[in-house]
Amino acid sequence: MSSLGSERENRIRKLEELRGKGIEPFPYSYVRTHTVAEALEDFNKLAESHKPIRVAGRLITRRDFGKAAFFDLHDSTGRMQLYLRKDQVGEEKYALLGLVDLGDFIGAEGELFKTKTGEPSVNVKDFSVLSKSLLALPEKFHGLQDVEQRLRRRHLDLLANEETRQVFAARARLVNLVRRFFDDRGFLEVETPMLQPLYGGAAAEPFTTHYNALDRDYYLRIATELYLKRLIVGGYEKVYEIGKNFRNEGLDREHNPEFTAFECYQAYVDYHEMMQLVEELFRMLAKELCGTTKVTWMDGTYDFARAWERVEFVPTLAKKIGSDPLALSSDDLRKLCNKHGVDQTAETPYGKMLDKLFSALIQDHIGGPAFVTDHPKVISPLAKEHRTNQDLVERFEPVIGGVEFGNAFSELNDPLEQRRRFEDMAARHEEFSVLDEDFLETLEQGMPPTGGLGLGIDRMVMLFTDRASIRDVIIFPQLREDTK
Repeated sequence: MSSLGSERENRIRKLEELRGKGIEPFPYSYVRTHTVAEALEDFNKLAESHKPIRVAGRLITRRDFGKAAFFDLHDSTGRMQLYLRKDQVGEEKYALLGLVDLGDFIGAEGELFKTKTGEPSVNVKDFSVLSKSLLALPEKFHGLQDVEQRLRRRHLDLLANEETRQVFAARARLVNLVRRFFDDRGFLEVETPMLQPLYGGAAAEPFTTHYNALDRDYYLRIATELYLKRLIVGGYEKVYEIGKNFRNEGLDREHNPEFTAFECYQAYVDYHEMMQLVEELFRMLAKELCGTTKVTWMDGTYDFARAWERVEFVPTLAKKIGSDPLALSSDDLRKLCNKHGVDQTAETPYGKMLDKLFSALIQDHIGGPAFVTDHPKVISPLAKEHRTNQDLVERFEPVIGGVEFGNAFSELNDPLEQRRRFEDMAARHEEFSVLDEDFLETLEQGMPPTGGLGLGIDRMVMLFTDRASIRDVIIFPQLREDTK
């Protein structure tokens, strides 16, 4: 039998011994008077009162000294030492420690005191087994280092690494702060369908499923855009949504097929107001999450107190390649991509090649924070034509450390122009182009001038927790099958 198997069998034997003594190792509840943090915060007052408290948590370390034992107990708020003496808990109760293992959950009652070394501790008078752990803790409990194991068995990563727990606490706080920011500005949070009869709002491969009750295929949404715009048409003037999007595409440091997105739409404004919102939002998040407007991420420092840099898409790329990129033929653009090692095929659409070329030559080298602005119309079917250049649109992407964090438009609200754009995409056989007649009909009802903004929550968490991979900020990331 493996060491793991023998350890488990030994723990099951102890569990059965506890039950044989009339002790249920999985009780229904335990009356806890203080968390560890609360006990430590009011330590002096509680110690002076000599009033017993009750704490509960998982046993992490153990030191036996014959007629006394020390344990470290962890709960979600911190760590506290337990001190047990045979003459205080009684010989029969003390003998039960032989049936207690590291990883077990314990409830302990006693007065607070400090040991000779000054360690805040509970002088335990009574204890209860609250849950018997059948598996040993990771060998290197204070730092489970195997990245693959940390991602596959996130519960062990959370157990072993306080830093991991802090990342996901920060993630929850970031989402709450984003909500508060937009709620305070009069936006209404809404929920739109994840299962959609047509996918849209982005150029991405969808996940397909079958809706049995309707006997037809549906798609997991790739974006919330088209439904949120329906709400602007319907009379709401400020709406937002935070939720999952799904794109059946690759996995890498910045991409995960299931990701969390934020999108908002505001009537009577354009992309300039959306830029202002982004600057204000990131400045607030930096202060709240990092305590300063200067944020360090992947060895770079970014100051969100200052105005963001503007990087115009076409002029910047033209300067880099020495010619107007919009004047290039498809063949010339493909040759240029090959020259600079940009991945594409004979089927890659013109617009996608243009976007990839810009990313490789310009975006990847932007420090920022910056807004990449005024994209070519050919790659922006949902954005309003630029008011001074008909080949461009009023669009921007926030970029920090070479990473794109979102997308924003002065939204296209001319239904006839929107139809022409969709039909042109279909005629060019562009990937994942769809003609959404229901959305076009909605747009014909009339949509006011509108600014729209989408941001990737996962990438924002990466930034504000200084994490290099999106897998580090998704609590249960999807991984390839473990063949070990």
